[in-house]
Amino acid sequence: MRIAETIALAAFVSAASAGAAMAADLITVPTSTQAELPVVDTPGFDWNGFYAGVHGTAQNGSASGLQYGLGVQAGVNAQFDFYLLGAEVAVSGLADNGTVGETSYGQILGRAGLVVSDNVAIYAAGGYGIDLGVPDEQDALLGGGVELAVTDNVSVRAQYLHGFPIEGGNTKDQLTVGASYHF
Repeated sequence: MRIAETIALAAFVSAASAGAAMAADLITVPTSTQAELPVVDTPGFDWNGFYAGVHGTAQNGSASGLQYGLGVQAGVNAQFDFYLLGAEVAVSGLADNGTVGETSYGQILGRAGLVVSDNVAIYAAGGYGIDLGVPDEQDALLGGGVELAVTDNVSVRAQYLHGFPIEGGNTKDQLTVGASYHF
């Protein structure tokens, strides 16, 4: 008889706890909804419009050797979604054989690229370059660069251009690092 009482007690305890669990499912406790955080969608850097700036340059020519100097650039950009188109003029005063400003180099460039994040643009550049001193040299320029917006109006960039000689026979490799103010 002792075994029968133990089995009956175990069955009663199991049934009671199952009933209590089902009864607990019927009880609903109101909970608050998750607070939605406001979405702040800050616009990226506006590449549209005019800009002007300064740059340092290093230019290595097959006949002229290594030249270095400082320059200025001015241009305009138009941004279409994540595409970027632009045009630029630049003039650099170059040091040749230790004499600063002995020669200068001017260029006109077209730029086309992509805005890859809110503040970074990569671009290809092509155009025309001319040595404004002696000897008379003219180049077709081809290269590219990357530009990074550091504030709402200021960007920094690095650019590489290769000069294919049109007149003068002096191939050039030019690296510039600069900063621009966007109006």
